[in-house]
Amino acid sequence: MKGSLSKSLLVTLIIIGVVGSFGLGIGTGKRLEHKAALAVDRVEAQNQAAVRGQAGNLDMQPFWKTFDVLNEKFVATTASSSVPTDREKVFAAIEGLTSSYGDPYTSFFPPKEAKQFEDEVRGDFGGIGAEIGLRDEILTVVAPLKGTPAERAGLKSGDVILKIDAKFTAGLSVEDAVSLIRGPKGTQVVLMVKQNGDAKEVAITRDTINIPTIDTKLREDGVFVISLYSFSANSPTLFRGALREFILSGSDKLVLDLRNNPGGYLNAAIDMASWFLPLGKVVVVEDGGVKAQQKINRSQGYNVFTENLKMVILINGGSASASEILAGALNEHNIAKLVGEKSFGKGSVQELVEITPDTSLKVTIARWLTPNGHSISENGLVPEIKVETTKEDIKNKYDRQMEKAAEILKDPNFKP
Repeated sequence: MKGSLSKSLLVTLIIIGVVGSFGLGIGTGKRLEHKAALAVDRVEAQNQAAVRGQAGNLDMQPFWKTFDVLNEKFVATTASSSVPTDREKVFAAIEGLTSSYGDPYTSFFPPKEAKQFEDEVRGDFGGIGAEIGLRDEILTVVAPLKGTPAERAGLKSGDVILKIDAKFTAGLSVEDAVSLIRGPKGTQVVLMVKQNGDAKEVAITRDTINIPTIDTKLREDGVFVISLYSFSANSPTLFRGALREFILSGSDKLVLDLRNNPGGYLNAAIDMASWFLPLGKVVVVEDGGVKAQQKINRSQGYNVFTENLKMVILINGGSASASEILAGALNEHNIAKLVGEKSFGKGSVQELVEITPDTSLKVTIARWLTPNGHSISENGLVPEIKVETTKEDIKNKYDRQMEKAAEILKDPNFKP
């Protein structure tokens, strides 16, 4: 029923755009006003009939009355206020409808924002290199990406962004914040952030951001570390190569470091989980509520590591989305133990729908559940062994979480 409501309202708004600028009363004369009034009546009658047929008792009269009053009475009094075009009215109405759902991941993209989003999805864009999101309706750094200006400037997962240059972020959407943070390469943006309870300004020089993917290392104590920074399109291939290095190293102790990994492609997470899980084992469930049947994503059954594997996955507040899917699946199937800090809790599925050739709607269509039915969005993942990084650790460049993971793996009684 709600899907029909949204579609009928969109039809309404498109009709508004076709009608044009009627009823403004600026030197048009009585005849034009009369024709405009007839056009309004005709469109309204058609629309009300469509609404009654598709959406039950929806009353569009308040919308039409507001539309007419603005058209007839609004006068711009400052340089910052002006009469929008019919196209801008349509987009603004859609944005209002979208925001009424209260979901930080459901957004309408007008032409400029749609282009920016496409650039971001391609993974090669200008900016500072930080994934940001809303946590309790507060703009927050999910994770600074490795080797980017954001990381070099000292941004941390969990930092609250208070201001972007001169603009306070209260009530700002993620898309609007991203638009403000981005800019030409070489220019500077100043963020006021709250980090570890202290507010400070951080000046960051923008650069072209190429999202990093993976690093590997065999420690002197025999622990092999795979650090995965994103779930990009080529991540599965690179991950397979990293696993080959692990096997050739002769080690049986593996740390998969997903800290500050904001996620990416779902299929990449499923492919990676398949190296550890038998064919058909549940990796993640997409729950569409009453609107769609649950979709169960299962292991493809590469299942190379059938025995003698000791594995720890490191997570923190910057581990989100696909990171939480992979970590949750391997943990609940008793393949790996989770160490570190609670994950971000971004467990929902978005679909990008073209509204017009130059605009799009990103809409949440499902939530992610772990194999045991745990909602990632509601609580994130809580590690069995909690290890927090202290200010002293950062100052001394001591990775307490990594050392704890290595200590656990070297325990002869280790069990995931």
